[in-house]
Amino acid sequence: MFFNFFPFSNSFMPVYRLSDELMFPHPSLADPSGLLAVGGDLSPERLLLAYAHGIFPWYSPEDPILWWSPDPRLILLPSELKISRSLRRTLKKKVFTVTLDGAFGEVIRACANARPQTWITGEMMEAYEKLHEMGFAHSVETYFEDRLVGGLYGISLGRAFCGESMFSLVSDASKVALVALADYLRRLDFQFIDCQVPTDHLKSLGAKEIPREKFLALLKAAFPGGLND
Repeated sequence: MFFNFFPFSNSFMPVYRLSDELMFPHPSLADPSGLLAVGGDLSPERLLLAYAHGIFPWYSPEDPILWWSPDPRLILLPSELKISRSLRRTLKKKVFTVTLDGAFGEVIRACANARPQTWITGEMMEAYEKLHEMGFAHSVETYFEDRLVGGLYGISLGRAFCGESMFSLVSDASKVALVALADYLRRLDFQFIDCQVPTDHLKSLGAKEIPREKFLALLKAAFPGGLND
C-alpha cells in the first residue's frame, strides 16, 4: 500500500492505493470528501476488515474500487426512528408482509435496478451474496400481494448494522422494511444503524450526523473485534 495521486475530480487528490496485503490506512487519513483508498478487491476478508474499520466500498462501474470513510457520518439509533402518522397508519393496516433474509439476492438486485446509475455492480452483488452465505450480510423484504415491492440490505457486525441500500416500488415499502429492521435490532440490543452518508430522506426518519471520530468509537464499542486504533 502506498500514497499516490488519482484524478477522481477536476483536480488531483492524494489517496492510498491498496496492495494484495489485507490492510487499510486509518480512516482519519481520508481526504475531505471521505475518499480513503483505491484498489484492492471485494473478497469477504477485505470487506469485513473494511467495515470493522468504518470503511466501505462505493464506486461507479467505470472506476476502480474506491474505499470511503466520510466525516461526518450518518447513523440511526434503532430507538430513535421517526414514524410519521401516515406510515403509522400503513403499519396498522398491515398491508405488507415483512420477512428477514428471505430473498437476499432479489433485494440486492432490486436495489441495483432502482436507480439509473448504480454503484451496485455485478461484482458487488457477488461479493455481498458471499457475505450473506457466511451470515454477515442480511436483508429485509417487504411484500404486497406476494410481490416483492421493497426492502433493504446491509452488514451485521457485533451490535452494529451497516446499511447499504434500500428500494421501494410502492409507497412506504422501504420504510416498512426499515421499521421492521429497527424493531428487530432494538430487541437484540444493537447500538446503531450506519447510514454512511447524509441524506435528507434518512434525516427525516431520525438519522443524525456525528463526527467520524465519534462514529469509530461507537463502532469499536459495538464490535470489539474491530481494530479502530
